[in-house]
Amino acid sequence: MDPDGLFDVPESPQVDPGGGSLAGSDHASAPLAVRMRPRNLDELIGQAHLLGPGSPLRRMIDGDAPMTLLLWGPPGTGKTTIASLVSQQTDRRFIELSAVSAGVKEVRAVIAAARRLLTRDGRETVLFVDEIHRFSKTQQDALLPGVENRWVSLVGATTENPHFSVISPLLSRSLLLILEPLTQDDIAALIDRAVADERGLAGAVTLTPPARDHLVRLAGGDGRRALTYLEAAAGAAVSQGLAEVDVEAAALAADRAAVRYDRQGDQHYDVTSALIKSIRGSDVDAALHYLARMVEAGEDPRFIARRLMILASEDIGMAEPSALPIAVAAAQAVALIGFPEARLTLAQAVIALALAPKSNAVTTAIDAAQDDIRAGKIGPVPPALRDAHYAGSKKLGHGHEYRYAHDDPRGIAPQQHAPDVVAGQRYYHPTQRGAEADYTARLTRIRAVLDEHDQDDRDGERR
Repeated sequence: MDPDGLFDVPESPQVDPGGGSLAGSDHASAPLAVRMRPRNLDELIGQAHLLGPGSPLRRMIDGDAPMTLLLWGPPGTGKTTIASLVSQQTDRRFIELSAVSAGVKEVRAVIAAARRLLTRDGRETVLFVDEIHRFSKTQQDALLPGVENRWVSLVGATTENPHFSVISPLLSRSLLLILEPLTQDDIAALIDRAVADERGLAGAVTLTPPARDHLVRLAGGDGRRALTYLEAAAGAAVSQGLAEVDVEAAALAADRAAVRYDRQGDQHYDVTSALIKSIRGSDVDAALHYLARMVEAGEDPRFIARRLMILASEDIGMAEPSALPIAVAAAQAVALIGFPEARLTLAQAVIALALAPKSNAVTTAIDAAQDDIRAGKIGPVPPALRDAHYAGSKKLGHGHEYRYAHDDPRGIAPQQHAPDVVAGQRYYHPTQRGAEADYTARLTRIRAVLDEHDQDDRDGERR
C-alpha cells in the first residue's frame, strides 16, 4: 500500500501502451510492443535529436535532475517509453494518471502525497500524465502547485500542439520536447530487434524482405503499430506451422493489402509519374487513386507535397495563380501534422490542382529565356536601367533618360528594358485557359505601350 494511504502503486511500474500503470507488464503474454519497451535510453530507437550528451532528457534520466517535461509527438514515437525510463533509471517514485479518467481530486491527491513523501523521506515523485491535452483548464491548474514547488517532476504526453491545448502558466514552466515520427530505417531496426530479441519473438520466425518492407510501410512512423502488426503476422505464420513470414501473411495479419511500392525502385517513380500526369491531364479520380497508393505504401508525405508544388508552377502556372499558394499551404500543413491526417490535406490539394485550368506557359517562357542565355545572348544592361545611385554614375550615362513608370498615367513607361541582343524577344506566350486568358489581353496592351519606344526610335531615324 502507499505509505500515505492514498495510492496502491507499484514502486517501479511499467506503463502499458494504453496508458495504465501495470506491474509485470513484461510477462510472456504481454503485447510485443510492451515487452520490447526499451530498458534504457541506449535502447531507444529514434529521437536522436533529444538524446545527445547533456540534453535535458539525459540530465533528467541519467542525472536525476528534477524538471517538468512536455512530450509532443505522434502516436508510437516513444512518449510513454520515455516516461517509463524516467521511472526505471532513477530512484523516484512513478505515478501515472490518464487525462481520460483522472479528475481534479485525483490530481490534488497525487501532489499532496508526493509533497509528504518528499518532506518525510526526501524521495521525489515522477507524475506522468498521458494525453494531457484532454485535461480541462481546472485540471491543469491543479498541477501548478506541484510543478511550481517541484513537489513532482511532471511528464506530460500529448499528440496535440501544446501551445493550444496546455494552459500558458503550465507551458511556461515546462520544457517542451518535440518527438518526430520514426523513420523507415528506425521502424526496420525496431522490427529486426523484436524478431531476434529474447523478450520478443526470439528468432521463432524470420521475415522475407518484402514482408519486412510491407510492415515498415504500414507502420507510418508509429513504432507501436509496427510491433503490433509484426506480432499478428508472426502469430499467423506460427499457427500454420511456418517459420517464415512472407508478404501475404503480413498483409493478411494487418488486414491491409500489400502495396507493391519500392521507394528506391520502379514503382516509386512509376506511381509518382502517374500521379503528376493524371493531375496534368485533369483526371481527378485517377490522381486520387495514385495518391491513395502512395499514402497506403507509406510514402513520405513531404515528398508528395514537394511534387505538387513543382506541378503547380510547371503545369498550371498563371492559368490559376492560386495553385502555387494552395500547394505551398498543403506542404506547410503536411509538415505540421504528418500522417494519417495529412492524407486529407494532400487529397484536397490534388483535387484543386487536377481541376485547375492548365498551362505550361511559365515553363516554356523560362526555358526559352535560358536557351538564349546558353546561346550567348547576354548583352549589356541598357544605360537607362543601370544603377545611378553612386558618385560618378551619371557621368557614365547611368540612368540617363530613364522613364519612371509611375509618372506615366498608364503605369507603364515606353522604353527598352532588355539588352539589345534580345530586344523584342517574346518568351511568355499565355494561353486562353483559365485566368491566363485575362493575362493575354493585358499583356497585349502592355507590349503595345512598351513598343511605342521602338516606334519613337524609328520616327527619329526618319527625321
